[in-house]
Amino acid sequence: MKVNIRPLSLPGVGLIAGTRISDRRGYFSECYVRADFVAAGLTNDFMQDNQSCSVAVGTVRGLHFQSPPFAQAKLVRVLKGRILDVVVDLRRSRPTYGRHAAVEIGEEGGEQLYVPSGFAHGFCTLEPDTVVLYKVDNAYSPQHDRGVNWADPELAIDWPVREGDAVISDKDRALPRLRDLPPYFD
Repeated sequence: MKVNIRPLSLPGVGLIAGTRISDRRGYFSECYVRADFVAAGLTNDFMQDNQSCSVAVGTVRGLHFQSPPFAQAKLVRVLKGRILDVVVDLRRSRPTYGRHAAVEIGEEGGEQLYVPSGFAHGFCTLEPDTVVLYKVDNAYSPQHDRGVNWADPELAIDWPVREGDAVISDKDRALPRLRDLPPYFD
């Protein structure tokens, strides 16, 4: 597996192209080969896989992150359906602080989104019964579980669903705006 990373508009965030071998049965794909990722400069030691299924189109999950020392990098892929995947730079010392990158990924392309620590991450489903799998390089810590409000107007994210129509958890709906976050990543 050769890792082909297309940089997005935020430093360190990249879309990894999927490679598939197809025949009449379907396809085969190597999704993660540590040596190939390391050769491409992604040295994270992924230790946990998380999976979500979102039944309705317009389901929003995020924007989530964990604060240090439990900050996490993520490797996100869609097993079924399509999403608009969004990352927001939370590193206050960077000129890209508060900016976001958005990319559509789905099962057909087999792409993966690499999200370094220091970024909030979230997505909106574009198809019903969407299944998302992501690897993380640090353990989940409820005491360090944080987020920023997905609908914060200062982020100016062009979500494919109106705020009143989004299917979202009460927890995510109550997340603070970016300007109200402490400086977790300096």
